This record gives sequence, C-alpha cells and structure tokens, in this order.
Amino acid sequence: MSELILHHYPQSPFAEKARLMLGFKGLSWRSVHIPPMSPKPDLTALTGGYRKTPVLQVGADIYCDTALIARRLEQEKSTPALFPLGQEINTQAFAFWADNVVFHHTVSLVFQPESAAVRFAKVPPQAMQALMADRIALFSGGSASRVPLEQARHQWPALMVRLEQQLQHGAGDFLFGEPSIADFSMAHPLWFLKGTAVTSPLVDNYPAVAAWLARVLSVGHGNASEMSADQALQIARNTAPAALPDEVFEDPNGFKPGQHVTISATDYGVDPVAGELLFTGREELILRRTDERGGTVHVHFPRLGFCIRAQ
Repeated sequence: MSELILHHYPQSPFAEKARLMLGFKGLSWRSVHIPPMSPKPDLTALTGGYRKTPVLQVGADIYCDTALIARRLEQEKSTPALFPLGQEINTQAFAFWADNVVFHHTVSLVFQPESAAVRFAKVPPQAMQALMADRIALFSGGSASRVPLEQARHQWPALMVRLEQQLQHGAGDFLFGEPSIADFSMAHPLWFLKGTAVTSPLVDNYPAVAAWLARVLSVGHGNASEMSADQALQIARNTAPAALPDEVFEDPNGFKPGQHVTISATDYGVDPVAGELLFTGREELILRRTDERGGTVHVHFPRLGFCIRAQ
C-alpha cells in the first residue's frame, strides 16, 4: 500500500487540522514541505494548480481539501472514527461552519496590524509585502470575502460563548461526546489564534474552550518522517492511480465521463484545475491529468465547495 504523503507547511491552519487527524488515527506519514505562497512548481506538477494547503498524496492519487482528506483517512483506518456513527450530519455540519465562518473570522483577527506585527516580526518587509499580495490573490474571485476586522471583533464573543456553552453542558470532553471531525475543524482556527500573545486571549478568556483545545492538540501529529518533493514526484510517476470508487457516475448537470473540464473551489483559491473527468459521486470528483514531472495522476476534490466547468 502506498504511503500517506502530506504536502504542507508548518504555519498553515488547515495543515494543522490534517496533521491532527493523522495523529488521531495513529498513522505514519511522510512530510513534504511546500512554500507558503505561490509559485509552488513541485506541488503544481501533482495538482495542476490547486492553491490551497494542505494536499494529501497516496501514490498517484492527489486529495485536495481537508474535508476530502478526512474521508480518505477514514478509508485508511476506520477507527477511531472521524465521523462517529449516528453523528455524521452533526459533526460534518459543525465542521463546515468552523472551517468557514469561524476560520474567516480568525483570518481577520490574526492579520490585524497588532497581531501581524508580532507574528511576522522576523519576516523582511519585502517578503511580508509578497505574502500579503499572495493572500489578497488567494481570496480574489470567489464567494468568500474577508470579514472586516471591526465585525470580527464584534462577533467573536458570540461565537466563543456558544462553543463554551456546548463544552460546559455537552456530553463529555469533546464537542459531540467523542472526538470527531468537528473537534479538529474547530481546533485549527483557534490554534492559529494561539500563535501570538495578541490574539491568544481570544481563546484563553474562555476556560472550557481553552481546556478543550489543549485536549484536542494533545493527540499530536502521528509518526511523521521527511520526504523531498522530488521523491514524492517520483512516487507519483512510478505508481498507477487507484481504481475508481465503486459508485455510479452521477452528475446532475450532465457532465460525462471522459469530458475535458476544469474543477475549482468556489469560495477562495479558485484557480481551475484542468483534466479529464473520470468520476462524479455524491461526495467526490476525480480528474485525470498528466504532467511531465508528476506523470499521470488522479486529482480528487470534494463535491461540496467545488464546481465543474466545461472546457
């Protein structure tokens, strides 16, 4: 069986979500560090231009978006479950809210001038300007818009008091009684805030939240070992993609197998990935694409939050 290879960088909140899920599953994985901003030529050879972090590689299969990465990890090892039986819709709906509403608030709070000055104190001004330009481009063209700082500050107490109440009066040490995708999706934006003394009180002022976050982070990152980008590309070139899911090709907009299309995120990081449409299922989309460096790969996307367009 092919190794799990996570393409990520240490400061990425969504990469922290993936690392925690790997730790929760007790999995061994290979770590490939990527640049925090474009260009990312080694990763692009695998993904075709998908901009977000992280990306999971399993042989010649490339999984985009942590929602789909979670499903792939569940296939890899079913227990402990990220989607506990009977709580599937609750945990996934909460995770979607955390990954979107809560995360976009934290972006504004983390990048407020006082916080950014501390977080990026050692970054040269020119590099900081390049990073900010990259983030502006990342959030251009999609449905997501940055929450104004004043609004983020105004709404943050309401978000946190609801979480505090859930933890104080819930069924146990975790959001839905036992650990789930909901916990890891909520943990990563709060981990992001904990990065400086400026924003850390936004978590620490809520004792039940702070204690819960410490429990979630304590699962760790599993057993990681370093791998170079060249090694990851060689694995993709020398491995055949996995068989397609045993599910009927189902697309309500009439897209057909073998059709040349692009797939892109709809919220932010909307750069299209072009290829041959192999599969559309109820949760997953798969493109086949070929690159001189990466070979023939299958790039997997979740259905929710992504769109298909004819070329």
